[in-house]
Amino acid sequence: MNSSLFLSQLLNGLQLGVLLFLLSSGLTLIFGIMNFINLAHGSLYMVGAFIGAATYNASGSFLFSVAAAMASAAIVGALIEHLVARPLYRYDHLYQVLATFGLMMFFNELAIVIWGNRPYFVEIPQFIRGAVTIFGAPYPVYRLLIIAIGIVVAFGAWFLIQRTRFGMLTRAGATSSAMVSVLGVNIDLLKKALFMLGAALSGLAGTLAGPILSVQSGMGDPVLILALVVIVVGGIGSIRGALFAAIVIAIIDTLGRAYLPFLLGLVLPPSAANTTGNAVASMLIYILMAFVLAFRPHGIMVSAKR
Repeated sequence: MNSSLFLSQLLNGLQLGVLLFLLSSGLTLIFGIMNFINLAHGSLYMVGAFIGAATYNASGSFLFSVAAAMASAAIVGALIEHLVARPLYRYDHLYQVLATFGLMMFFNELAIVIWGNRPYFVEIPQFIRGAVTIFGAPYPVYRLLIIAIGIVVAFGAWFLIQRTRFGMLTRAGATSSAMVSVLGVNIDLLKKALFMLGAALSGLAGTLAGPILSVQSGMGDPVLILALVVIVVGGIGSIRGALFAAIVIAIIDTLGRAYLPFLLGLVLPPSAANTTGNAVASMLIYILMAFVLAFRPHGIMVSAKR
């Protein structure tokens, strides 16, 4: 165990946290502000990954692939909002869960039909390959770029929701959509715009994850579970909470998987230490969520008065 390895794992956790934030920020906006549970949100992440990979492989332009992925995810999000979410706003969450779960299965099968059942590969763009040395430890430039993009998006999302007219109307609509409609605001258009924003952020996360993860059908399902943990821990509807929780959860998960087998190896046989360490590491974030639900059920960044 050395400082260079620890720093690399810490940065890996930060990079994973940024991807989780990009996914969970859109989900927390849709769930926390619009009160709609969208289990197909992970499918929008998958759409962004596939479209981003396909457009980059076809055009060779990284910026174009990012724009295409975000636009495609936003368009799919608009269709989901119009065809599925809007008729279900007034119904119980159970109907929303069942409908969006069906959508998730549909998108997974559609991806197999279009791209096949094997992983779809995309390379890191040439101009952001390589590594830089940080405190004596080399770290990939592309992963640092993901961290930087996440920081910019976090500030932009916070500014949009807290400091703009759109954000003011969105927060007001979450409190009383009827009152906002009486004041002359098109609440349906507002909800569609918010849904598309959340979908675009999910698509951005997918296309950024494409070169470092496996782009394949169903890739959005496991990260959706992590995103749900993030919004529970951070507080439903809180951008700051989503950012803080995503980073904390990702770092705990990354460091746990890297170091728990080693630490348990000090008192257990190597095979038992690896098995037990990996099992316990995968449980850490859910243990954290259980503690938050027990002592801060509204989330660590949301007060009980909210």
